[in-house]
Amino acid sequence: MADNVFETISQAYYDLTAAEKKTADFVMKHHDETQYMSIAELSEASGVAEATVSRFCRRLGYKGYNAFKLAIANAAALGKQESEQLSGSILEDDSLEDMSRKLYSADLSALAETLECVDTAKISAAADCLEKAGKVLCMGQGGSMVMAEEASHLFSTVSGKFFPISDSHMQVIAAANMEAGDALLFFSYSGATREMAETLNVARARGAKVILITRFPRSPGAALADVVLCCGSNEGPLQLSSVPAKIAQLFLLDILFSAFCRRNLEHCRESRARVAQALAEKHL
Repeated sequence: MADNVFETISQAYYDLTAAEKKTADFVMKHHDETQYMSIAELSEASGVAEATVSRFCRRLGYKGYNAFKLAIANAAALGKQESEQLSGSILEDDSLEDMSRKLYSADLSALAETLECVDTAKISAAADCLEKAGKVLCMGQGGSMVMAEEASHLFSTVSGKFFPISDSHMQVIAAANMEAGDALLFFSYSGATREMAETLNVARARGAKVILITRFPRSPGAALADVVLCCGSNEGPLQLSSVPAKIAQLFLLDILFSAFCRRNLEHCRESRARVAQALAEKHL
């Protein structure tokens, strides 16, 4: 069980029943209110039976509802201290200064949550896969493809074996032509898109290694990956492609890139120097 109750909920989300997910969704969206609600009020608000709420709490590792509420209160209080009590939704009457501070707080929280998620053994395993791979395909869908392209761009400054594939049909085609020594670096915040599952299954059938960067370590995509790297930052259904979520993934990407470069630091320095010299000719 993670130290933070919200992190615990995120990690366990895909193991919950449909009814328990209703409770999880309500708690993640209304955690400030949840700490003050009785079990009857929470069950009514989330549209489930009280027994479901009790099972939900025990599934997360808490002895009962009161222990769960205490964890919610502690996490909420810590969040307010860390964000100087300015975290939360942007309101219409916020000043530009308050709006800026809220966004700054959200971005900092995303970085802090991601740092807590970092598993150094998995970072090393992912870097090993990338180092040994004959070629590395970088993929994602929608906003996650933006992250995949950024990854390919970053790694291309030190290696010529990283390639971004954006179209979902081309992704499957490219995966079907992968070799056992290749690797697939896939970005998916949810880890639960149909196109991702199709592509990962094809890559695995070809014997390629799969590295997934996601928010949910127990998502369907995580079950298909050889290495799962988890980012922080909770993104609601209406927060499509939120900046904090991207910042969290960029931070994780930066860690992975640095771990990769440290395996052959001199070569990477020489490569980046050549790239810098070549790009210098493009500047006025």
